[in-house]
Amino acid sequence: MSTKINLNRVEMPKQLPEERKNNFQEVALGYTEEQAEEEANRCIQCKKPKCMEGCPVGVEIPNFIRALREKDMFEAVLALKRKNSLPGVCGRVCPQEVQCESTCVLAKKGAPVAIGRLERYVADWEKAQEKCPRCEILPPTGKKVAVVGSGPAGLTSAADLARMGHGVTILEALHEAGGVLVYGIPEFRLPKDIVKAEVDYVRSLGADLKLDAVVGRQVGVKELLESGYDAVFLGIGAGAPRFLNVPGENLGGIYSANEYLTRVNLMKAYRFPEYDTPIRRGKKVAVVGGGNVAMDAARCALRLGADAVHVVYRRSREEMPARLEEVENAMEEGIIFDFLTNPTRFEGDERGMVRAMQVVEMELGEPDASGRRSPKVKKGSEHTVDVDTVIIAVGTIPNPLIASSTPELKTTKWGTLVVDERFRTTMEGVWAGGDITSGGATVISAMGAGKAAAKDMDEWLRKDGTWN
Repeated sequence: MSTKINLNRVEMPKQLPEERKNNFQEVALGYTEEQAEEEANRCIQCKKPKCMEGCPVGVEIPNFIRALREKDMFEAVLALKRKNSLPGVCGRVCPQEVQCESTCVLAKKGAPVAIGRLERYVADWEKAQEKCPRCEILPPTGKKVAVVGSGPAGLTSAADLARMGHGVTILEALHEAGGVLVYGIPEFRLPKDIVKAEVDYVRSLGADLKLDAVVGRQVGVKELLESGYDAVFLGIGAGAPRFLNVPGENLGGIYSANEYLTRVNLMKAYRFPEYDTPIRRGKKVAVVGGGNVAMDAARCALRLGADAVHVVYRRSREEMPARLEEVENAMEEGIIFDFLTNPTRFEGDERGMVRAMQVVEMELGEPDASGRRSPKVKKGSEHTVDVDTVIIAVGTIPNPLIASSTPELKTTKWGTLVVDERFRTTMEGVWAGGDITSGGATVISAMGAGKAAAKDMDEWLRKDGTWN
């Protein structure tokens, strides 16, 4: 007799909107043990699991879910960490709905297994323990690798290389490790104690961490190779902002999302006066953009005391690149969405502070190179909106410091580093991955690049082969 499959997954408990919009505590509360077990029991343990094909780092999804429901939590942790050194992060910010969960067999007839929520549950269970088993570490190879940047690509590469037996040193320019995980993603979506725990795990594998180490200024890439490192991985992200390039964009009260979120998250402006970080707490805030960064900025502005926060996006909701979950959370909290709207200029007051934003309405035409329909200006639709704070969240580009100081590294016209399919750069002994090669993308895609690069680095280090 066949067992009936439950096609309705267990919902994640969350703070109520009227409560969470006034605090920076995590919105999603996580599964209870009973909820995790109920959700894990929905997995049908496919003989050929499609979910793993949808995971950029190849997590053993059926294995960790099976161990979870058999209450073998140590094995659940190991099954996760054999491929993913940052499960607490991924369980919170990875877009599972378009990756592993989209390829789940149950998605064809109902709701896919909530893989990300189960991953978070296992990771949080491990964090609560005094000690958990660690993945196998191979004997030392005698080789040394410098990993530049401690974001998701760098941490993943460092963890894999350390487990492979190589001596790893992570060089981080900021005073805290984590890259975009600490400066870009707010506490209410990714608590920083989760990031610290993941960094500590990578260090426990043998990776050394050096903070305030600015490669390209204090030391060059070539100097790293000349000073005893056998290989270098560049995972410095894309931390420089893009702007609209419209009149008035240099007025006071207009931030790039990078600066705004760095002040809020890394420099703890939301905990003023405990942390004396200056930031404008606007009452009429506009956030320009439609990605996850725009959602993060808008929801931070609301929590900092804004009376109204508008997300201004030149396409429709269907074209928004932000995760559906984050858009829904923002809407529940009262964020206002001005779709098919685009700023054309900003106006200032006598003190040079922004006071108004001129916008035009848009309409969608034919699809562009990205597959999204191109927005066109609707004639006669110009109007002015009062604002006192504006946050520009229209994408990022790589910081040019390393590329400009290392002529051997070839770049694209967008400033990203050129790499081949193995993530090798144009400089021998140097690999790169994540946003520095792809431009702004997801945490998990950066992790996938770091993992693939580490695999190729290991093979190259062990056989000392030719570069190309």
